[in-house]
Amino acid sequence: MHPIANVLTIAGSDPSGGAGLQGDLKTFSALGVYGTNVITAVIAQNTCGVASVYPVSPQVIREQLEHLLKDVTLDAVKIGMVASREVAEVIADVLRKKRPRWIVLDPVMVAKSGDILVDDAGIRAVRDILVPLADVITPNLPEAAVLLDSPSPTSLEEMEAMLPGLMQLGAPYVVLKGGHLRGATCPDLLATPSGHEWLPASRIDTDNLHGTGCALSSAIAACLAKQPASAPANAAVAAISEAKQWLHAALEASARLNVGKGRGPVHHFHAWW
Repeated sequence: MHPIANVLTIAGSDPSGGAGLQGDLKTFSALGVYGTNVITAVIAQNTCGVASVYPVSPQVIREQLEHLLKDVTLDAVKIGMVASREVAEVIADVLRKKRPRWIVLDPVMVAKSGDILVDDAGIRAVRDILVPLADVITPNLPEAAVLLDSPSPTSLEEMEAMLPGLMQLGAPYVVLKGGHLRGATCPDLLATPSGHEWLPASRIDTDNLHGTGCALSSAIAACLAKQPASAPANAAVAAISEAKQWLHAALEASARLNVGKGRGPVHHFHAWW
């Protein structure tokens, strides 16, 4: 019997439970790992949108992290929304001192409305401090465009053209999410140290997209955490593929839920309920 892996989410809250640390903890549980959390912001939101954001101070974030890591050995960490350079520096400082096996960064910078959620200093902090710290980053197309200060891709060819710039930022694995493209498929592009490959999936006709980015990144962290320490180099690719399959099934089952009047959440526990 192998011990159950421990995974941490560093993220803001979501009272509706579909995104942020609440959604991440559901993802961890659904995929069979033990979830812990450090909160970076208290957010007033629901399935219809965000009303207000109340950031937690960098010092409180540091205390949460340091006290957790004194006690709990972590196999993986998922980092979500980081709105300031000070918070990015705190996270990087603490995790460098006691680094888990895997760090997954979801560079949450652009809302589904297209609004930029962080200022220029926050963008530079994510790009310059957290991306090089991460093993896997999971930008969608607008977020990748912000990271590279370039137009958002509108085709598969333009997605591929972004990869060299994204890889140069320092993370060895990049999952470039293609959900913003139009068409019958929803292709993601996975870049690794040895090349790149497409991870195709059929597009599901649903409005239940609340928290999908959080769910994918936290699912990747969970699947990586379950890999044994002696796993081969391609273990990361297998974990990312497993996470994508889980999210696809969670989207397919999302209509079984009845949460809110806006964009509903995915069904994290589709295999259990």
